[in-house]
Amino acid sequence: MEKSRKPKIRFKGYNDDWEQRKLSEVASMHARIGWQNLRTSEFLDKGDYMLITGTDFVDGSIDYSTCHYVARERYEQDRNIQISNGSILITKDGTLGKVAYVQGLSVPATLNAGVFNLEIRNVDMIDEKYLFQYLKAPFLMDYVDKKSTGGTIKHLNQNILIDFPIIYPTKEEQALIGDYFQGIDNLITLHQRKLEKLMNVKKSMLEKMFPKQGSKVPEIRFNGFTDDWEQRKLSDIYQNIGNAFVGTATPYYVEQGHFYLESNNIKNGQINHNSEVFINNDFYERQKYKWLHTGDMVMVQSGHVGHAAVIPEKLDNSAAHALIMFRNAKVEIEPYLLNYQYQTSNSKKKIDNITTGNTIKHILASDMKQFTVDIPSIGEQQLVANYFIQLDELITLHQQKLEKLKNIKKSMLEKMFI
Repeated sequence: MEKSRKPKIRFKGYNDDWEQRKLSEVASMHARIGWQNLRTSEFLDKGDYMLITGTDFVDGSIDYSTCHYVARERYEQDRNIQISNGSILITKDGTLGKVAYVQGLSVPATLNAGVFNLEIRNVDMIDEKYLFQYLKAPFLMDYVDKKSTGGTIKHLNQNILIDFPIIYPTKEEQALIGDYFQGIDNLITLHQRKLEKLMNVKKSMLEKMFPKQGSKVPEIRFNGFTDDWEQRKLSDIYQNIGNAFVGTATPYYVEQGHFYLESNNIKNGQINHNSEVFINNDFYERQKYKWLHTGDMVMVQSGHVGHAAVIPEKLDNSAAHALIMFRNAKVEIEPYLLNYQYQTSNSKKKIDNITTGNTIKHILASDMKQFTVDIPSIGEQQLVANYFIQLDELITLHQQKLEKLKNIKKSMLEKMFI
């Protein structure tokens, strides 16, 4: 038995060295063997005996709503793959190394092919939640990657898994660590559900607060507004609709300079800075006649076509590349209303109808000049736009909280384990 160093962070009162054993010494592994494999005709939509497959794994748990069922004789075929609450499962085919901890199971269940069932050999030595978190951490896949040869592994062999080193403290400390990470996981799940709910609200309201095809009024609108929405061509709204710089700008890239807005920065109505390109001052000044100003709109014209965004104040006087620009409004217009209208299924279908190309999609500025949008009074425009702006702010807030929690977990995995 090997001795290992201590983690960087641990609970008070625990100072002993951690021990190390092979996974096969800690747990036994069982899977559905070849002759037991199920035919798809045996999958039932309902029944008394649930069938768990690797595709039912979601963020360390089982989504029971996607599970199939099997007949009783298939469930009773192998006791070693009968699943209960507290079982630890690992996918060995498809997406390798996904781990799930079974909770909230209310019916007898068995495994489909491609999944290992881990049974702890000595429950007085190993805590099930600790082992689950240790296997769910990046250690397992890092180990598999090092052991792999000849390209991508598409099957996690048991002879690789049995030697995986499990490093652990006393069971009492294991339980504290397992509960700590389960608490973080619960928070992550909570924020993930809130985020999904908000995104579903936005998706639903986009369809209800803009007129459907052939209609002159939306299904839901603010009190006091009853007039029909007008349909207008974008060329009637904007004086200038044209392409941003479309040549090669690579020779003018610099590490520090002027931010150069590109299609990679436009997604789902937002401007992101996930990837940033900067250009030198000389090239920037040469683009002056095409600079974008606060309130102007841009749209991706190649690739993920139709994604648009409004230029915020902090990007006033920005240069852009490979985007369609909508500038110098002729009429009173709330640009964010158009930005959200482009995200409706109606507008997406209309944009798709004017795209060209099979592998890589393209749209032309000349076609967008003829594109029609639905416009209410400026007062209603602003109310609708502000509603979705606030909804997007809530979505962004939950995305940031979720990312923060994931980063905390990642950091603590490195510091609380060895």
